[in-house]
Amino acid sequence: MSSYLDLLKRPGVARVIAAQLTARFPNGMLSLAYLLHIERVQDSYGAAGLVLAATSIGQAVAGPLTSRWMGRWGMRPVLILTLVVAALSIFTVALVPMPLWGYMLVALVGGLSTPPIQPAVRTIYPKMVTSKQLTPLFSLDASAQEIIWVAGPVVITFVATQISTVFGLVLCGVILILGGIWFIASPEVGRVRIPRSRRRLGAVLIKRPVLLATLVGFLLIGACSATEAAVVAAFDHGGPESGAILAIFALGSLAGGLAFGHIPVGPWALARRMLIVTIGMGLAALVLDFWWLVGALLIAGIGIAPALAVMFAITSSSVRFSETAEAYGWVGTGQLIGAAIGSAIAGFLIDASGAAGGFVTAFAIAALGVLLAVVAKAWHPDLRGRDASPIPDTEPVPVQS
Repeated sequence: MSSYLDLLKRPGVARVIAAQLTARFPNGMLSLAYLLHIERVQDSYGAAGLVLAATSIGQAVAGPLTSRWMGRWGMRPVLILTLVVAALSIFTVALVPMPLWGYMLVALVGGLSTPPIQPAVRTIYPKMVTSKQLTPLFSLDASAQEIIWVAGPVVITFVATQISTVFGLVLCGVILILGGIWFIASPEVGRVRIPRSRRRLGAVLIKRPVLLATLVGFLLIGACSATEAAVVAAFDHGGPESGAILAIFALGSLAGGLAFGHIPVGPWALARRMLIVTIGMGLAALVLDFWWLVGALLIAGIGIAPALAVMFAITSSSVRFSETAEAYGWVGTGQLIGAAIGSAIAGFLIDASGAAGGFVTAFAIAALGVLLAVVAKAWHPDLRGRDASPIPDTEPVPVQS
């Protein structure tokens, strides 16, 4: 833990982590808030699913695009613009009665305007710490974000069911605004300037470590989404047991990130961490007992944050600084698409064979992640004893003859 305490003592690190977590806290609330609200006003879970799909599509498209904009127009202008539009879309869904297509359109705009806070903060990190501290910082960040997924669903479920779904959505918008302002006002956001990328959109995916992180992240989050659907299905469509199991799942990830974040990143790092996730999900598919699932998903969770930290590190180390935000945008897009596809496949198999089908789906997707990490080991940089910081941008400097 001493390495993490040293990190938090660095000027601005604790403040930036807290600010970005606050700004991103609605990410753990909004999907459930939309689900509860749209189901109430439209009297249909199918309608709610369409609105959530529109949001996810918007987020997936926006990831690399708005991240790239930060190199063209600067972090603060892009963050302010997207923050305003995203908040307005949430308030519109909450307060303005509309037909289903109207909710879908507003949700799509809200997804497209999701503030690129995660790519921004991971672009800032290399400028805040030493090269040796960067990989532990990525691990600390990946671990800390589990707070979003532990506390967010609990908060929004309580507010939406005990007060109202409208108040729940308004709360999401208010937290987004307050956290966004806090993060945008951070001096580090003003000091760090992302050079404008001279390459076309998507060219960063030619970098094999970025493509590896995007594809394995797609499979990892797809497996996690399938697991979440299976847990909910296993306990009467979201009984209190499912909430407890999912909280343990997230806490396992938090513990794993803190425990393994200091370990040097070798060429087998991603495969090993994905193997831990796969073993836990495979055990979960064997027995649908509460305590068995607690133990199995605790094991699976232990590998999640460490795997994400490795993805962030190999992405950072393989691209120029001007490309980091876009690279993280693509990694995020892969994860969003994985979440949508993983939950969709699990849903079909749950309908066909019950909750066990969802766990089998999660195990199969995670196993593909292990296989990909092994087959593409040559794409995985060896960061043992190496700097995980982005490659500096260089350009000719005119001189007088």
